[in-house]
Amino acid sequence: MDLATIIGIVVGLVFVVAGILVDGDLLTYLNLPSILIVLGGTVSATFVAYPLSRVLAAMKIVSKAFSSNDVEPSEIIGKVIGLANTARKEGLLALEEAASEIDDKFLQKGIMLIVDGTDPELVRNLLETELNFVEERHKEGQGIFEAMGSYAPAFGMIGTLIGLINMLRSLDDPSTIGPSMAVALITTFYGSLLANLIFLPIANKLKLRSKEEIMRKEIMVEGLLSIQAGENPRIIEEKLKAFLPPKLRESMEKEEGVKA
Repeated sequence: MDLATIIGIVVGLVFVVAGILVDGDLLTYLNLPSILIVLGGTVSATFVAYPLSRVLAAMKIVSKAFSSNDVEPSEIIGKVIGLANTARKEGLLALEEAASEIDDKFLQKGIMLIVDGTDPELVRNLLETELNFVEERHKEGQGIFEAMGSYAPAFGMIGTLIGLINMLRSLDDPSTIGPSMAVALITTFYGSLLANLIFLPIANKLKLRSKEEIMRKEIMVEGLLSIQAGENPRIIEEKLKAFLPPKLRESMEKEEGVKA
C-alpha cells in the first residue's frame, strides 16, 4: 500500500475542512445539487469522451496509485544476474527451466525467445513493441483522469451559472441574494477540489508508476540481450546498474558489500 497517496488525500481534506471551520460552518458547504452537477457531469462527460470499456479499465488501473507492491529494480537486476550465471555455466538452453520459476510474464517471454534461438535484433524489436503498447495503455488511463481533472472545474462553473440564474430570478427579495450566491459558488469549490486533490494527482501518480514499470522492463530487455550476447555477468550487472538512480545504486552496492 502506498501511504503517500492516502496521506495526501486525507491531509488535504483535513486542511480544507479545518480552513472552513476556522471562520465558517461546514454544513454551509454541503449542497446536494452542487455535488450532483459536478460529479454527475464529470462522469457523464468522461463516458462521452471515452468508450465504456476503457473507462472501466481506468477505474481498475487507479488501484496502482494506492499500491506499492511492484518489484524493486535491484531485485530484477539480481534475477537477471542469476540467469546470466546459469547461462554462463550451463548454456542458454538451461534458462528454459529457470523461466518456469519466474512469475513475470514479460521476462519469461524474453527468456523463451532467447532459448528458441531468436535473432537478437528480433528479440529487441518484439520486446520493445510490447513495451510501447504497455506504455500506450498506461497513457490512456492517465489521460482519462487528466480529462476528469479538466471536466470537474468546468462543471463546477456550470453549476455556478445555474445558481446565478436562480439568484437573478429572485432579485426582488434582497435577503436571498447572499445565500443564493454562496450556493452558486459551492459547485466551483467542489469542481476545483475534486480536480486538484483527486483526479489530477492520481493521473500524475499513474504517470510515475508507468515510468517505473517501463524502466523495470527496459532493465529486463537490456539484461536478456546481454545474456544472449554471452557477456560476463559482472559486466551485465554494471550495465544494468546504470538504469538506477545514484542513491539506489549506492544502497545496492552497500548490500553487496555486506553479503561479500
